[in-house]
Amino acid sequence: MQDKRVHQRVPVNVSMACEYEDGLQFDAFAKDISVGGMFLEAEEQPSFGTQLTIVGLLPGAKKAVRLPAVVRWVKPGGFGVQFGLLGAVETHVISELMRVD
Repeated sequence: MQDKRVHQRVPVNVSMACEYEDGLQFDAFAKDISVGGMFLEAEEQPSFGTQLTIVGLLPGAKKAVRLPAVVRWVKPGGFGVQFGLLGAVETHVISELMRVD
């Protein structure tokens, strides 16, 4: 299977809340992230195309970020999202995580 990602991802292990458009939410763990999206491990399996807002405190952030996202794939135990339009703060926080020292 060919990896179609445009952006390299880096591993993380961060507790996040996933909010549906109607305000309901569920918990997940972000396992990797890039400026384009992230993989989340979760018991709940939103369907392909579901709009979510991913909320949590990423490493290096001073406050919780809110990341608009759409579910792009689902597998047992987790799912991948593609981010929507990110603000400057969110983009900066993710970009700093991507820096390789």
